[in-house]
Amino acid sequence: MAVQSGKDLLLKLDLTGDGTFETVAGLRATRISFNAETVDVTSLESAGGWRELLGGAGVKSASISGSGVFRDANTDERARQIFFDGEVPDFQVIIPDFGVVEGAFMITSIDYAGSHNGEATYEMSLASAGALSFVAL
Repeated sequence: MAVQSGKDLLLKLDLTGDGTFETVAGLRATRISFNAETVDVTSLESAGGWRELLGGAGVKSASISGSGVFRDANTDERARQIFFDGEVPDFQVIIPDFGVVEGAFMITSIDYAGSHNGEATYEMSLASAGALSFVAL
């Protein structure tokens, strides 16, 4: 696989619930993390005293974080609305040469910042709120 440009990792939001996704405006950096809790089933009979884990058990989750330049675009307005209304709409994450992750996410934090001699910026964190789908590219 060739080296990928970071700008190709895209976070998209379904603005109206109709399945049409639009890239969240102003993002400069995006990150997605996948997690799975472990279920320890180690017992006195475990070979050599090594820990044993139960495959396929435990809670799976994903988290997304992003930061960028505040643009006051439709996606910015919609993200604010989602946060304040406590909604869990569908998002897409496009991971170059890997695939597309799609599903419901809750926006868990939005931070805005700015300095007198620079642009207004924001940071946003999201947590998965249901089953996610993955389609390989």
